[in-house]
Amino acid sequence: MSNSINSSGFSGYKGGSSGSSNSGSSSGGRGGSYSPNATFINTDSRQYVKPRSIINVISDIQHYCMAEKLGKALPAEFLTLENSLGFFGVGAKSGLTEGLFLLLLLPAVEFYLVPFVLKSPCLFLKTMFGSFPFLPVIANTFLCAYISQYFVGVVTRKAINAFFTGRMLVLVVKSFIIYVFYTLLTGLSTPERVWQLAQYSSKNAEAIYYGYMTMLPNIMPIATRCSLFVLVAAIFPYGSVFLMDMWRRSKIRRNHARITGKS
Repeated sequence: MSNSINSSGFSGYKGGSSGSSNSGSSSGGRGGSYSPNATFINTDSRQYVKPRSIINVISDIQHYCMAEKLGKALPAEFLTLENSLGFFGVGAKSGLTEGLFLLLLLPAVEFYLVPFVLKSPCLFLKTMFGSFPFLPVIANTFLCAYISQYFVGVVTRKAINAFFTGRMLVLVVKSFIIYVFYTLLTGLSTPERVWQLAQYSSKNAEAIYYGYMTMLPNIMPIATRCSLFVLVAAIFPYGSVFLMDMWRRSKIRRNHARITGKS
């Protein structure tokens, strides 16, 4: 019996009709069976929709993963250049958005809200407000790590690598920019320059000057911690995918050795 093409857009499912019967089969033609050796045929004629968010990327990767699990190994060219650039763009956009969010909120929280508004906060409030600028990076990093379970075939690997490359490049650049910016800022923050700038606010010049000079020794430790955190957020998804893939391959080798009796 020839392979039929199912509604998902790929072949590999042998289906029987209600009016047919197969000798030696208990199903009596009422069901079907999956054939892993069937040729993959892409019948999806829908126009390509460029992914706009991480959720769209994960959904597309899930479809590719399903096709690779149910059909033959797909060629790398199945994921076109347009698709790869779409995944790369979403990764870069997510890294850019997270970096800007962190870059704008970190000074507001660490250099104004905590020392001047809360003044002497308890450990809980300090931890809560201190972690707030990092929440988008943390959430999206774990969301990206979730994709590691779909790192199973040529096409899914290509899609995930394109997405992670865009994200990683932007976050690494952001980490470098944050560190260089605050290094230059602290290097240029001499008492004379700070006082000169503080005088633009004639009423609060003295308060601004003493507040900034009191805060100055804490700027570089906070900036260094922020820069390292962004760097980890760039590398962690790749690391999780690599470790998951190593574990999966090791499990396959152990199962193969157990079946064949070879160590």
